Amino acid sequence: MLNKIKLRNLLLATCAVFVLSACSSKSEAEYNKPALYWYNKMMKQISMGELDEADDTYTSLESEHRNSPYIPTALLILVNGHMDEEEYALANFYLDEYIKRFGLNKDIDYVRYLKIKANFMGFKYQFRNQQLLDDTIVQIENFKRQYQNSPYMPLVDTINTRIYMAKASLDNEISELYERRGKEEAARIYKERAQNSWVDLDEIEKVDVPLHRSLFE
Repeated sequence: MLNKIKLRNLLLATCAVFVLSACSSKSEAEYNKPALYWYNKMMKQISMGELDEADDTYTSLESEHRNSPYIPTALLILVNGHMDEEEYALANFYLDEYIKRFGLNKDIDYVRYLKIKANFMGFKYQFRNQQLLDDTIVQIENFKRQYQNSPYMPLVDTINTRIYMAKASLDNEISELYERRGKEEAARIYKERAQNSWVDLDEIEKVDVPLHRSLFE
């Protein structure tokens, strides 16, 4: 009986050594790798839809090779990956990182356009995000002033039109809300904002808001 106990303990100890060795080897294998290794791994993860893992791999690339020429491309790939998954907050995070670090790159107009697009696509609720609307309008105005010959200008113009439609609709809704609450002066101010917009409110199609959300809009 004693020999069986000793044998079992020996087997357990041996297994533990193998497990620890395997973990140690795996950890060592994931450090101090060339930039191309991290970049290729990230690309493979994105192609498989593993965006969380790709985020972690980018962190390794950026941490170990901060000045790698792969960094700008990796950032844009992550931006587009997260936008495809409608994860606009994460897309904006990477766009802000790109603008902060590579604001003088020749393709910065494309990145600024993506920032505008990510904000626009991020309007999940029609009558919330008023500040985001205003911020995006400012970004569009800056883009139109700084990148007049950009090939992305027609796309920005299209977003601009839809943004102003959203803002006019929002101002009109706020006016009606204040009117229902008896706040006539506030209702008048927002009504004038909506009417003074170049957008024709009659041409704006009402958004079909689901019942469970309409209670809170």
